[in-house]
Amino acid sequence: MANSNASPIQTHLQRFLETRQPPKTFCPSEVARALSNEELQTEGAKEWREVMPTVREVVWEMRDRGEVEVLQKGEVLAADTTLDQVKGPIRVRKAV
Repeated sequence: MANSNASPIQTHLQRFLETRQPPKTFCPSEVARALSNEELQTEGAKEWREVMPTVREVVWEMRDRGEVEVLQKGEVLAADTTLDQVKGPIRVRKAV
């Protein structure tokens, strides 16, 4: 159930996590693409690509709280991997 104070990004992330059970993963861009034009405007964006840095930041916050795992090339990233160290596509799944 979505938190009424949650941002549209958080709401969509939660929905993806609830519908994709491990080991299924999703790409953060799927979350960005799911945002409506109105939701993009609330994030100060005109298109989904503009919110990708924010989506990745929210994913990292969730990872730091132990809610999700972040994978790259099929491998779960080490807990001490920072967002700045990650180049290229990532996948997300609910923590197991």
